[in-house]
Amino acid sequence: MLGFLTRPLHRLLSLLCPGLRIPRLSVLCAQPRPRAMAISSSSCKLPLVAVCQVTSTPDKQQNFKTCAELVREAARLGACLAFLPEAFDFIARDPAETLRLSEPLGGKLLEEYTQLARECGLWLSLGGFHERGRDWEQTQKIYNCHVLLNSKGAVVATYRKTHLCDVEIPGQGPMCESNSTMPGPSLESPVSTPAGKIGLAVCYDMRFPELSLALAQAGAEILTYPSAFGSVTGPAHWEPVSS
Repeated sequence: MLGFLTRPLHRLLSLLCPGLRIPRLSVLCAQPRPRAMAISSSSCKLPLVAVCQVTSTPDKQQNFKTCAELVREAARLGACLAFLPEAFDFIARDPAETLRLSEPLGGKLLEEYTQLARECGLWLSLGGFHERGRDWEQTQKIYNCHVLLNSKGAVVATYRKTHLCDVEIPGQGPMCESNSTMPGPSLESPVSTPAGKIGLAVCYDMRFPELSLALAQAGAEILTYPSAFGSVTGPAHWEPVSS
């Protein structure tokens, strides 16, 4: 599913997570037309941003194919930046499979996304990449890494999720992200993009207002919370906080 946001930057406070309603497409700014015309047209002065929703599986190549189709459609409609959700790369069946499927930032999968950004000529927010960090050999744990690529495919920012989701889910037992994931060490300074200055966060971070305040005070115009909440955690966390 592909949605477009064309609201003024000071009103664009957060992005959507899977399962939530997508704003209607703007008839003025989202109708098909050549990209250059869509970006520079005087009839559409606000930047066009695409929010892509996918249901990830353990099949990384199939997930990439799905994401690539949405990103190419966003580029065709004139978006300058496309957002993909947390766990856009895959969602495994168990923690052991998560660790096995994870890759470093310099791996094959991220290279495919850098090529996609170059091909489409737009920025990509990769909302939650299962990253094998430099300490992988010592920890055997990964990072939940929000990666921002520019339109040339270069990595311009990485933020590793600091607040891990360790919760008891009624009827399902514990969900402990920290069993397989390391918390990130720090925040990332807001990044200037064609859509505005973006502050990077991930999913459960939204429960901690200090992070949002720090990013806003550092100049962020858009706060991003790419998420992969489930049927229980979504209503419990995303809906009350974002409403």
